Amino acid sequence: MVASVSKNIQLALALPPRLRTFLARYPPQQLLPAGANPDLHKTAYQEETPNPFAPMKHPITGKWHDPKYSLRRQAELVKLAREHGVEELLPYTPKATEERIRKRVELGLRVKGTGVGQQVKGHKHERTLVAKMEKRRKAMLEMPNLIREWKKVGKHKWDRFPK
Repeated sequence: MVASVSKNIQLALALPPRLRTFLARYPPQQLLPAGANPDLHKTAYQEETPNPFAPMKHPITGKWHDPKYSLRRQAELVKLAREHGVEELLPYTPKATEERIRKRVELGLRVKGTGVGQQVKGHKHERTLVAKMEKRRKAMLEMPNLIREWKKVGKHKWDRFPK
């Protein structure tokens, strides 16, 4: 038991100071002793704001307060936690890896024309390019026959498109 506690302390000390400070202020329930009441083990920070990543409505005034950690700082903390393998200890945040993957699956790339069967409008020369190049390719494949026929008939008698 003592060895596992000292091992956990060593792991905690290996974390960067920023992440260590955050986890000290907002300790996750997973780190509490087994059978302990989470309400009794709340820090002053947790009593003030249970989730520092979420906006909070003031109980008296009813006004919304911004999260304690901005979205940029949330993203930085999540990256640090992911690098050190403790991301699941952080409270819910829209910057979490699972949440980002869920949104990407739900919404796709959200770029017009990237879906199945969609086209980006583009300029006219971009839209007609494929058909034009196909027509040019066919003309180049037919060119040897056209030259042979032209040499047989002669330049002055050649009338490819009758009127």
